[in-house]
Amino acid sequence: MDNQRLLVWATFGLLAWFTYQAWVQDYGPQPAPPQPQPAATQAAAPEPGGAAADTDDGLPPLDDSALDTPAAVPADDSSAPAAAAASTDGDAVIHVVTDVYDIDISTRGGTLQKARILKYPVEKDRPEEVVTLLSPKEAQLGLVQTGLRSRGDGPEANQNALFRAAAGEYTLQGDELVVPLRWTDGAGVTVEKRFRFTRGSYRIEVEQVVRNDAAAAWQGAEYAQIRRRNHHGERSMFDVDSYSYDGPVIYDGEKSEKLKHDDLLKEGPFQLSATGGWFALIQHHFLSAVIPPPGQVYDYGVAVSNEIATARLIGRVQDVAPGASHTFNTTLFIGPKLQRQLEKVTPSLKLTVDYGWLTIISQPLFWLLSKVHALVNNWGLAIIFVTILIKLAFYKLTEASGRSMAKMRKIQPRMKALQERYKDDRQQLSQAMMELYKREKVNPAAGCLPILIQMPFFLAFYWVLLESVEMRQAPFALWITDLSSRDPYFILPLIMGAAMLFQQRLNPAPADPVQAKVMQIMPIVFTAFFAFFPSGLVLYWVTNTTLSIAQQWRINKVVEAEGKRGTPGKPKRKDAADK
Repeated sequence: MDNQRLLVWATFGLLAWFTYQAWVQDYGPQPAPPQPQPAATQAAAPEPGGAAADTDDGLPPLDDSALDTPAAVPADDSSAPAAAAASTDGDAVIHVVTDVYDIDISTRGGTLQKARILKYPVEKDRPEEVVTLLSPKEAQLGLVQTGLRSRGDGPEANQNALFRAAAGEYTLQGDELVVPLRWTDGAGVTVEKRFRFTRGSYRIEVEQVVRNDAAAAWQGAEYAQIRRRNHHGERSMFDVDSYSYDGPVIYDGEKSEKLKHDDLLKEGPFQLSATGGWFALIQHHFLSAVIPPPGQVYDYGVAVSNEIATARLIGRVQDVAPGASHTFNTTLFIGPKLQRQLEKVTPSLKLTVDYGWLTIISQPLFWLLSKVHALVNNWGLAIIFVTILIKLAFYKLTEASGRSMAKMRKIQPRMKALQERYKDDRQQLSQAMMELYKREKVNPAAGCLPILIQMPFFLAFYWVLLESVEMRQAPFALWITDLSSRDPYFILPLIMGAAMLFQQRLNPAPADPVQAKVMQIMPIVFTAFFAFFPSGLVLYWVTNTTLSIAQQWRINKVVEAEGKRGTPGKPKRKDAADK
């Protein structure tokens, strides 16, 4: 078997794989989301107190209308979510600044209506324009709403209730900042909503403390929802961001699932009850997530209306006796997908970093890159050192392959002689070639082994560089200022093409003239193909190719020296090509 032919097929297979992946994401069939659970199933879910949930508890069911308007307000109320999303005129806005956030909180429901991520510019050359994850503007809508639902017809502290704040400006001074809001129903029930910010963290703790000074017991449940406009753009090979998923993700305590816009429109709202779950709306390197306390049952729902996606959860009804109080706790995460911070909130939140089916390689690879980065403090150097470590790990395996390639190069004149001798007899040629391979202990397929070994790591590196926000806009050296985007001057792809061309010179040339021409244009094809890949990925391939050249050059010299020495006392055996 001709190893050059296998190399050609492996290369075109890689190109076909990328093409297929893009086609599947755009046009391929998508799995239908799980069907909503029957109402009887949800009603049977136990409450924290142990009693079965009441199916007539006065709280809205998780249907589309409840997701859009969870508060019990008249349809023409100007404070309904549709109006509140477009404007907050007449409502006070609390401005909160921490070391990582610039946030606006509306006193209308304590809604987080604007969040600017101060350490992450949209473009590296425009540091003043930072990423904005939440916004009240219709074109960039993003709102995080929390509140309480209560039984009965009285007022409730939902996202339409008007809270009062002690101040309009809050700035983080120490390690922690608490922003309190206060609401009362006028009949003895008081709710204090506290937003707790921590220095250096994108985790926001929301506490809703119910104090019941009324004569009757208060009964109600907490809820939280995120409303955000989905951003759909044309995919382009010039923009790697365009291939990243944008939309809701839900975790049911065991696995996470992307809920695509078209599926939700076709199948209707998604619903489930789960313990230990969460939901998030993600956009490439960033997310807005709601994580309820563990160990409690919550009902989840996700729906879309036009271009607006709404994800929501609601807990079980709690009783607060007269003179007593109860605290509802919810965790928000609004910011970049920093895996160390995500894991501290809950380990499963790391699933929002989507490495696809190569997670089993990508996750350990990212862990190793992070450890090396902690030592060298440069992601480019980390990629180079990790590539060296991978090369060392597979050194013995690739050495055997390299020796086979060197022997193939050495016997190439004899192979050509056989081809000339048996050019009219393919069967005899095949038999003579197999005898030659066996006698010289050459495995023609072994030369493709390094390519097969490299492919999973190449693809894993691709997803790590594409999805890991830690490498977003990370500089390397000289003109490489962002490892997650393409080389602006295409210098690194040209170096890679030259290295591949030199590597070909060390390996045996195909005897077939057609294959030889294909192999000659391969460096050009790869250079054009890699020109728009993240420069960190090209850096990995350049480093790997350079190491492969050094290894193959050394092996060729060793095999050549062994051939000159020969085997003492044993005459050289002739084959058909030597006669």
